[in-house]
Amino acid sequence: MHLIIDGYNLLHVGRSLIKLSPIELQWERDRLIDQLSKYQQIKPWKITVVFDGWQGGWSTEKRDKKKGIELIFSKLGEKADDVIKRLVREKGSGAMVVTSDREVSKYAERMAVAVIPSGQFKKKIARTLVNGSEEDFEQEEGEKGLKRKGPSRRLSKKERRIRTALKKL
Repeated sequence: MHLIIDGYNLLHVGRSLIKLSPIELQWERDRLIDQLSKYQQIKPWKITVVFDGWQGGWSTEKRDKKKGIELIFSKLGEKADDVIKRLVREKGSGAMVVTSDREVSKYAERMAVAVIPSGQFKKKIARTLVNGSEEDFEQEEGEKGLKRKGPSRRLSKKERRIRTALKKL
């Protein structure tokens, strides 16, 4: 399994739109990479994090590897969304995308790639790092009263795909 993560989208989950200084932003990126690295030790997925570089980046796409996590900064004039779409095309159904961006989500779903909303993935990482392993997703959802029975209460195809992807994580 290959996780393709929209870096800034995951980084800014649950935050108000506060402008961070370049130093604070670098610190936040490093913190995210540390969390993903610890997660990767528990769940051995290949992880690629894509960050925007379109406004102040390099003339070519920059690739790097930190703590086992592949980092991609899009080139000047190219958005991270475009890089993620390209990776989805290349990896196909062997990938999973973590983003809350509607356009990227719809594109990935058209390519039959599972999409996990950034907020859900962030919670999943936190639980996994605290517990050392992930508890059963069905049990967790049942506790919230979301477990449904019968065809009239069947989850949508999108929701079933998200749940299947979350179980794999």
